[in-house]
Amino acid sequence: MADVRDILELERSATPELTKEAILGNADKQKKKLLMQSTPKMPKRPEGMHREVFALLYNDNKDAPPLFPTDTGQGYKQLKAKLGMRKVRPWKWMPFTNPARKDGAVFHHWRRVADEAKEYPFAKFNKQVPIPSYSDAQYLQHLQSETWTRAETDHLFDLARRFDLRFGVMRDRWDVGRFPKPDRSIEDLKERYYNVSTILTKVKGGGSDGKIYVFDADHERRRKEQLKRLYDRTPEQIEEEQNLLNELRKIEARKKERDKKTQDLQKLITAADNQGDPRKLERKIPRKKLQQARPRVDTNAVETAGIKFPDMKSSGVFVRSQKMKLPANIGQKKMKAIEQLLQELSIDLNPMPTEDICNHFNELRSDMVLLCELKSALSTCEFELQTLRHRYEAFNPGKTLVIPPSLFGDSQINSLDTSRKTLSSENIDVIGSPSNPPSISG
Repeated sequence: MADVRDILELERSATPELTKEAILGNADKQKKKLLMQSTPKMPKRPEGMHREVFALLYNDNKDAPPLFPTDTGQGYKQLKAKLGMRKVRPWKWMPFTNPARKDGAVFHHWRRVADEAKEYPFAKFNKQVPIPSYSDAQYLQHLQSETWTRAETDHLFDLARRFDLRFGVMRDRWDVGRFPKPDRSIEDLKERYYNVSTILTKVKGGGSDGKIYVFDADHERRRKEQLKRLYDRTPEQIEEEQNLLNELRKIEARKKERDKKTQDLQKLITAADNQGDPRKLERKIPRKKLQQARPRVDTNAVETAGIKFPDMKSSGVFVRSQKMKLPANIGQKKMKAIEQLLQELSIDLNPMPTEDICNHFNELRSDMVLLCELKSALSTCEFELQTLRHRYEAFNPGKTLVIPPSLFGDSQINSLDTSRKTLSSENIDVIGSPSNPPSISG
């Protein structure tokens, strides 16, 4: 093109300078281009997919994702079959029978040749309920009933053997054509079956399992009737019950508030009575370091002592043993005292929670708590009387305060005399007199 332009006397374009790079090309660019061609292009991560989830789609060799999971760390293309040198155990298509079936049906399945003579492995799950049987003489002598005939009883025990005491199925399979009246319910079937089983167990002296079952049909009927009434409630009745429960909570809250106000008022009255006592002489005695706080007897606490167990007034079903649960306001000290007393009396800490046992057990533990409170009140009274006695002797030297026997027994008076003699022999003056300060000598 340059020669043509010279002949035609046209303007020639600027000739680019020839360099090594222009002739051979850029080696770095060639390397990058070859590297990009050899490296598979990574697809773009879809929008919304986490980086960790996207990284699980490819491994280090940029292989395609596997079609099945593997637990080997060698990748997916390096998997090799691990074949053993032993012979494969032969399998055989063979027949088998199920011991649970009585018709002798024959089935076929694949099984190892070594297990051909073994029993069907699922035969161990064929569990059957032992149903008692009776003879004609036993029925005539022990099992006759005014409401059940011999044919009905035989049909009942035949259904029990066929359906393994599934009384719902037995009631559905009851032959109404042979026995149209009376219409037998599930409770009637259970009551007759367990009565016959109990009689046969007593007659035979043990029976199938040696247990005697007692079934209360009337209680079961009442229970189902209550559940039916509970299930058949209308939305208006449910709302009314909820309103009554809310009113009950409000009444209990108002009662607690009144009790709290009564206790506060009683504390104010007690404080006012204490301020009116003439105790100015006691304040003049210099006993700041040896003064001890005397515990006062709270008569209200003794009167209201005991355990107030919660009343199960909420609707629904609850466990009767919850009635015997100690309230949360009972301290650990009282709980330990109750357990110790029960162990001394050889009483079980968790007896069978029948209704009578629950009531008596709760009353017993409430009385135990009352006993502990009375013991505490008695020890407080003894301490106050002893303090008054020493104080009287300190204010009146040479005189002795005589406590009536109605306040103390002989053992208490003797213990007080012994303690007083011990104190006087050691010459310990804990109170002091108006003329002499407290001193300890011995």
